[in-house]
Amino acid sequence: MRGTIASRLPSSWKPSWDGPVLQIATPSRGFAFAQNLDGLSVEELDALIGRVRDRSAARGQAVEWKTYGHDRRDLTERLRLAGFAPEDEETVVVGMTTNLIAAGEAPDGITVRATTELADLHRIAAMESAVWDADWSWLADDLADRISSAPENIVVLLAEAAGEVVSAAWLVILPGTEFAALWGGSTLRQWRGKGIYRALVARRAQIAADRGITYLLVDASKDSRPILQRLGLQPVTTTTPWVWSPTT
Repeated sequence: MRGTIASRLPSSWKPSWDGPVLQIATPSRGFAFAQNLDGLSVEELDALIGRVRDRSAARGQAVEWKTYGHDRRDLTERLRLAGFAPEDEETVVVGMTTNLIAAGEAPDGITVRATTELADLHRIAAMESAVWDADWSWLADDLADRISSAPENIVVLLAEAAGEVVSAAWLVILPGTEFAALWGGSTLRQWRGKGIYRALVARRAQIAADRGITYLLVDASKDSRPILQRLGLQPVTTTTPWVWSPTT
């Protein structure tokens, strides 16, 4: 999965390699993904982490190093010593696409539809900002970039109640693998517990099945993990973003 990242980036994301690390500059936060670190000495790993940090510092940009529970054991401690700090841990869950098609129907009064319209993407970003109590305005441009770069690899869904966007989620096809990812899945607080999240899972599963995708995966938060496990997805590892920021 990590080995395919460089081939499926939005056009405005600029990748570069430093040995086993793929570092990506984006219009907002940068990212780093690493594989095959076990052969590095501690000194070599520290130097590699330092170069990732310093390149981001030169751009005046934060960088997120995405770690996994099955990475080398000392990686997170070396990141900590380099000034990185952890965000919330998520659980990577995987399930058969065909098992999720019947996850749920949209409740009465809720309309689910796909969109590529920029106005809708801004409405989704505004909803996400309300959910997370933070500025998610960047999301509209990010989704638009993904759609324009590879429209065959992303399907954005929104759920509306009386014209208000109350939830949204997107399916991201991962070319070169048997997987697609379920991203997004945020719902306004007053609309939670009504089955909207499950309906969005089911709709994306049907789209994925129609495209011959075998597996679906989710980086699940502590809130979504129980729902997804009840639907039959299985935990395979954990993932934690470690972030360095110029302000830290």
